[in-house]
Amino acid sequence: MAEMIMDGILETLYMTIVSTMLAYVFGLPLGVLLVVSDKNGIKPMPTINFIISFIVNVFRSIPFLILLVAIIPFTRFIVGTILGSTATIVPLTVAAAPFVARLVETSLNEVDSGVVEAAESMGAGTWQIIRKVLIPEAKPSLINNATVATITILGYSAMAGFTGGGGLGDIATRYGLYKFDTGTMWLVVVIIVVIVQTMQEIGLRISKVTDNRMR
Repeated sequence: MAEMIMDGILETLYMTIVSTMLAYVFGLPLGVLLVVSDKNGIKPMPTINFIISFIVNVFRSIPFLILLVAIIPFTRFIVGTILGSTATIVPLTVAAAPFVARLVETSLNEVDSGVVEAAESMGAGTWQIIRKVLIPEAKPSLINNATVATITILGYSAMAGFTGGGGLGDIATRYGLYKFDTGTMWLVVVIIVVIVQTMQEIGLRISKVTDNRMR
């Protein structure tokens, strides 16, 4: 039992961390583009903004379990199987990337417009403003939202256990649902709560360290 629980923890952390990283690979640029191309952005592009916003909203509207099943052919094409922790990373990334894009958009919109205008008045280009103004100024908020995204993806990974996704969710499903082993199920619940609280505390501490307003 101890070995099974440990394997479940490692699989859950593996799915969560890799999926979060991949979600930011796709979601961060989308979030930046949403801010930059907005009608009040530094380079308004209404058509591009509408298309990206529409795609993000569509994928965010689909419940994770439905999305997981709907993209089974895509998952099989990418990793060659639909079972296990590696296969679960595909739907986790697809589900989380639009969510991350919105979180990034929210963080960047919190940056004082006066700072951006000052950079523009000094002749800074779009890429310079993004790299040296928007992202550095929004860093504490970005880190806080990254913590939110990671915890959300952790929850998604637990739901994937219903379809053989592996990890703690799979253990809770097999033992708690099918074998009526409430002891194991609650043990899994406690472990997930501990992981979530640990992630929250780490994210909060990093955010405080990077927040220049608190120095």
